[in-house]
Amino acid sequence: MARKFYAIIDVGSNTMRLVIYLRDKGGRLREVENVKAVARLRNHLTKDGLLSTEGLQTLLTTLKSFKEVAESYTLEEMVCVATATIRQAGNQEEIITQVSKHTGFDMRILSDHEEAYYGYLAVVNSTPVTEGITVDIGGGSTEVTYFKDRELIESYSFPFGALTLKQDFFKNELPTENEFAALRRYLLDQFKSLPWLQKKDIPLIGIGGGARNLVQIDQNLKEYPLAGLHQYKMKDSDLAFIKNYLFTLPMKKLQKVEGLSKDRADIILPATEVFHSLYDTMQASGFILSRKGLRDGVFFEQLTKDMGTSVFPNVLEESIQELINDYDLNVKQIQHVQHLAHQLFSQLHEKGLGSLKNSDWQEVKRASYVFNLGDYIDSEASAQHTFYLLANRTIDGLMHIERLRMALMASYKNKTIFKQFLQPYKKWFLKDEQKKLRLLGSLLKFCYSLDSTRRQTIQSLELTKEGHDLHITCHCSGEWMPEEYQAEKQKKHLEKSLKKTIELSFVENKK
Repeated sequence: MARKFYAIIDVGSNTMRLVIYLRDKGGRLREVENVKAVARLRNHLTKDGLLSTEGLQTLLTTLKSFKEVAESYTLEEMVCVATATIRQAGNQEEIITQVSKHTGFDMRILSDHEEAYYGYLAVVNSTPVTEGITVDIGGGSTEVTYFKDRELIESYSFPFGALTLKQDFFKNELPTENEFAALRRYLLDQFKSLPWLQKKDIPLIGIGGGARNLVQIDQNLKEYPLAGLHQYKMKDSDLAFIKNYLFTLPMKKLQKVEGLSKDRADIILPATEVFHSLYDTMQASGFILSRKGLRDGVFFEQLTKDMGTSVFPNVLEESIQELINDYDLNVKQIQHVQHLAHQLFSQLHEKGLGSLKNSDWQEVKRASYVFNLGDYIDSEASAQHTFYLLANRTIDGLMHIERLRMALMASYKNKTIFKQFLQPYKKWFLKDEQKKLRLLGSLLKFCYSLDSTRRQTIQSLELTKEGHDLHITCHCSGEWMPEEYQAEKQKKHLEKSLKKTIELSFVENKK
């Protein structure tokens, strides 16, 4: 099957980007190339509001280089969009004409509402958040939206961005205390002008380069052990600490901060203050990064144009299906193991064993889809590969802690390996949570052993309690010897977690 590539060029006020996507078997777009140019077009707007000749030349030169890169791919579609600076330029018609003449690109200038909408669309299609406020600070504008039940309720574009705030409030590269305080007062006044931003107690979701750099700095300062930025969560104290830390640094040291792009060193403080002031205005419940933004939103709209809605029904289900496709997992086996696991889980729960809750089942079910997927790489070290792949791969719809829990369950091999995987994250879980994860992992491993030949021989389970011991009767159809061997071998992990002896018996189903 021919590979299908798509491209988008995003002409921003601070940076310009070319992103190439590959459409996978499940229809999702995967980024395969990302080329960035720090054009700072906003600095080329004249006092009369026109993009200068120098600015136009910078735009055309950058677009030509992007075109050369894009031509190395056979593209199904190429989209070129522009935001605040081109939108605000009085000579935008001339700009569009020159871009078309010199590059052949049909540049689309997004309205402020469209720019905000595409950010919202990217967030609801790639995170588990059902109600939140998004903020995307560019060089020349800042877009905010409010969504509830994954539906867009409000949107607004403020006519300031990281570059314009720096120009308007800082005389030099870095602000004085008074300048920084004046910037904060201004931003609080601006955000208070919108009633729907007040006292929301919901997540604030940051989009764009400023938010991404902020999270990278936080992760580096904390020596964060998990990979990935998308859906990373910070608290108010984290934002305040980073803001104060960056404010104390001279420019030379600021440019060397781990996680901060050198080209953003002079505008990171205005961007950080935007996030912090908005967080305080909202009284937000947390700050979450979305690595998916405007560019992704444009393509989400394209991909869903025949569906009647631009919002995916279930973000996590889409991501799990992507994993199933990527690692060629056996769907029939997954469904059968889920059936057995649900029976065993329910009967343990009914008998008050393992301190199980109804909500625990959803985690077991989630992990059952991807149990032992590392076998795809190497069967001998499948547990290690499973844990590494799941713990360090972005999974849309799962926050970092949820992703880690799934990785610990889906990679379960034995208590020793479990403790090795858990070691860098021990402080993340209470002891009871650690025991629960071990139990759920061992339950899942045991149920997979009951379908070791992928023939669905074990059709149902019956659990009885006999004194201090448990007895599991496996009702079978066909020859069960391979499953019996594996189940006898694997039951010890479940026994240790439950602190019970388990007796197994295998009987033929009565027809």
